[in-house]
Amino acid sequence: MKKKSLWLITALMTIALLGVVVMQLYYIREAYRLKSQLFEQEVNQVLSSVANKVQRLNAVNHINKKDMEWRIKMENQRRDRTRRLIDLDQKYKEEERKRKYDQRKQMIDELNYQDEMIRKMYLSPTIISEADFFALANQATTPLNVDVNVGFDANLNMIGSNVQKTFKIGSVKTFDIEPKKLPDSIRYLVYSRYDSRPLRVSLPSLNGDMQIKFKVEDEIANRRRDHTLKELKADTVRLLDDGGFNVLEAAAKEMSQIDIPLTERITKATLDTLLRAELVNKNINLDYNFWLKSVTKDSVVFRKISTVSGEILPANTYKTTLFSNDVLRDPGMLYINFPNKNAAIFGNLSVTMASSAGLLLVLISIFSYTLYAILRQKKIAEMKTDFINNMTHEFKTPVSTIMIASEALRDPEIQEDKQRIGRLAGIIYDENVRLGNHIERVLSIARLDKKELKLEAEDVDMNELIAAVADSMSLQLQKKEATLVLNLDASCSVITGDELHLSNVIYNLIDNANKYSIEPPQIILSTRSSGRNLFIDIEDKGIGMTKEQCKRAFDQFYRVPTGNLHDVKGFGLGLNYVLDIVTQMNGTIKVKSEKDKGTVFEIIIPLK
Repeated sequence: MKKKSLWLITALMTIALLGVVVMQLYYIREAYRLKSQLFEQEVNQVLSSVANKVQRLNAVNHINKKDMEWRIKMENQRRDRTRRLIDLDQKYKEEERKRKYDQRKQMIDELNYQDEMIRKMYLSPTIISEADFFALANQATTPLNVDVNVGFDANLNMIGSNVQKTFKIGSVKTFDIEPKKLPDSIRYLVYSRYDSRPLRVSLPSLNGDMQIKFKVEDEIANRRRDHTLKELKADTVRLLDDGGFNVLEAAAKEMSQIDIPLTERITKATLDTLLRAELVNKNINLDYNFWLKSVTKDSVVFRKISTVSGEILPANTYKTTLFSNDVLRDPGMLYINFPNKNAAIFGNLSVTMASSAGLLLVLISIFSYTLYAILRQKKIAEMKTDFINNMTHEFKTPVSTIMIASEALRDPEIQEDKQRIGRLAGIIYDENVRLGNHIERVLSIARLDKKELKLEAEDVDMNELIAAVADSMSLQLQKKEATLVLNLDASCSVITGDELHLSNVIYNLIDNANKYSIEPPQIILSTRSSGRNLFIDIEDKGIGMTKEQCKRAFDQFYRVPTGNLHDVKGFGLGLNYVLDIVTQMNGTIKVKSEKDKGTVFEIIIPLK
C-alpha cells in the first residue's frame, strides 16, 4: 500500500470517527437539554400546585377558625339557653311550690274554720271514714248504737238526760291535715244539741270558690311560664341567627385584612411538607433548599438554607408567587433550589451515556486496531520485501558460485586437471549444502507458523549440548577472532526437549552475537539452575539495541539496523524461530540490551 493511500484512509477513518463522536455528544447534549426542560416543567408544576394548596389551606384555616369561633359561640349560647331554661324551670317550680303551699294553707285554714263551726254547732263531732259514713245510712249495717234516757219535770221540761252510745270506729280515727292525704270530702259523725241524735255531716275538702280560685292561679302561673319560655326561645333564635351570620363571608372578610404578615399565613414546616409531598409525586427525590421572600419589603421571611447571597440567585433556582390571588396584601415570592440537579440528570442519562461511551470505545478500538493492522501489515510487507531481497542475495551467491564452478568444469583444460576438478566439485558441494541450509531454515519457519513442526520429547543435557554447539562453531568464530567463554555452572542441566532444535536455538544466539559486533566479538555463555528452572544466558559486547528494537527483536523478518556494517547476512527469522521453539518447550526468553554496549539473552526452561 502506498503511503499516500494509507494517509488518505487514515484521514477518512479519523473524520468518520470524529463525526460519530460529535453526533454522540450532540445526542447526549440534546438528551440533557430535554431532561432539563422536563425537570424545569415538573418543578414549575410543583411550585404552582404548592401555591394553590397554600392559598386553599390559608382559606380553609380561616374558614375553620371562623367555624370554630362560631361553634364556640353557639355552644356558649346553647349553654346559656340551657342555663336560662333550667333557671326558668327552677323558678317556676319554686313559684309553684310556694303557690301550692299557700293554697294548702288557705285550704287548711278553711277546713279549720269549717271544723270549728261544726264543733260549735254539734256535739262530739268525729271524723269518720267514707265507708263508715255510708254505713250509718243503713240501719242494718250502722256501726253506731245509741241509748237515750231523758228525764222530764211536771211541765214536761227535760231536766236531765243520759245518752249512752257505742260507735265502732273505722279505719280513720283522726283528721290528717296533709293535703295530699285528704279525701274529696271530710265526713263527720255529730250529735244534735237538741235531742242528741247522731247526724252525718259532710264537709268538702275544697269548696267550689276556692277550687276555682286555685285553678285560676294555676292557669295564670302556667300562662306566665309559657310566655317567659316563648320569649326565651325567641331570644335564643335571634342569638343563633345573629343577623344572618355567614362563615365564608366572615373568613373572606378576615382574609382581606391587609396587615396580616406572611408568617401568620403560612409556616415553614407546612411549606416544607407541601413541597416534599409534591416533589415525591413527581418522582423528584433530590435535596432542595427553599426560602420565602417578602415582595413589599424585599426581605427573606424564612428559609431552609445556610446563606442567600443578596440578589444573586444560585444556579438551578426556580420561583413562583405564593399568594397570587392577594391584591392588597403581600403575595410573597417562593424560591426553590436544587444543588444536585445536574448530577441527578446525568444520573438519569447514565444508561445513555454508558451505551454511547461503549459504542465510542468500540469504534475507537476498531479504528486503532485497523490502523495498527494496516501499519503492521505495511511493516511486514516492507520486512518481506527485505527478506526477499536478502533471500535473493543469499541464494544468488551460492547459485552464482555453482554456475562459475560448473562453467569451469566445462573447460577442457580443467577437465584434465583432476586436482582442480576436485576443488571445484568441493566448492559446488559446499554451496549446495549452504543453499540447502537456507531453504531448510525458511521451511522450518513456515512449519512453525502452521503448527506443523513436531518436537521430540527426550532428555537433553544442556551443558553438553552447549559445549558441542560451541565446538562446532569454533572455525566460524575464529574467522572473526571471537572469544567464547563458557560458564556451565548449572548443577542440574537435564531438560525434556528436542535436541536438534535446541542446538539450533543456541547456534542462532551465538551466531547473532558473533555477527553483530564491530570489534572482535566477546561472548559469554553461562548456565545456572534455580528451583525448578534452568537459566541460560548469552551475553555479548556488540552493537546492542534500543528499547524499541528490543520490543521488535523477535518479530518475523525484522533485522536490527547495523549502520555502516553491510556484511551481516540473514533473513530476519532467527530470533523468531528461537522464540517459537522456547515457547513450545514451556520456556521463556528475555532480552536486555543497551545501544553500543551489548546484549544479553536469557532463556528459562523447566528442568526435568
